[in-house]
Amino acid sequence: MVNGMIGKKLGMVQVFDESGQAIGVTVVEAGPCTVIQKKENSKVQLGFGSVKESRMNKPDLGQFKKAGTAPFRIIKEFSAEDSIEVGQEVRADIFTPGDLVKVVGMSKGKGFAGVMKRWNFGGGRETHGSRSHRIPGSVGQCAWPSRVFKGKRLPGRLGGAKVTAPSVRVLEVRPDENLIFLKGPVPGAKGTIVYIRKR
Repeated sequence: MVNGMIGKKLGMVQVFDESGQAIGVTVVEAGPCTVIQKKENSKVQLGFGSVKESRMNKPDLGQFKKAGTAPFRIIKEFSAEDSIEVGQEVRADIFTPGDLVKVVGMSKGKGFAGVMKRWNFGGGRETHGSRSHRIPGSVGQCAWPSRVFKGKRLPGRLGGAKVTAPSVRVLEVRPDENLIFLKGPVPGAKGTIVYIRKR
C-alpha cells in the first residue's frame, strides 16, 4: 500500500449529504499512477500523466525503459510497503471516505501586488488631500540602523508558490472513474497537479 498519489485538480461541484445539505467539494483525478522505481527507506517513485517518447530526453527515457513502463510527465516519491512492485498500478481506492489527507500544490499566481491585496493592509486616508491611499507608509528608520528589516511586509509577487493544505477530508471515492471528492482547501487552479498524502 502506498501512502499517497499524484492527481490533477478538475474543479469544484456540489454534493448533498443525507440531510439534503449542499456541500462544496473539489474533484481530483487521482491516478492511475504507476510504480516506476523502488528506493531505499520504503519509498517508491510514482508516475502520472502519459507523454510521448519523442518529448522525453534520453536520461529520463532510460529510467522508464529500465522499469518497463510507458513514459510519464510527472514523477513523485511516496512512502510505501515493501510488497509494492515496479510496474504496479496505484488507483484512487487507496483512500476511503472519511480519511484526512494532506494536499500539496502550487497556488494561483497573481503577479505583482501591493500591500493592501498582498497583506490585507487597511490603507491610508481617502480624504483631506491625502495622497497615501494604498501605499505601505514608513518602512525604515532615520539614522540607526538605517535599513529595512528582513521580513517586512512590502509589495511583491503574490501566489505561484507551494502551498500545503494539512487537513482535507475525503468525502467520496470513485475508483472506476479515478476520482476523489475532497472537502477543504485544495491549492491551485483547474488542471493543476496536486500531491495527496495520507496523514
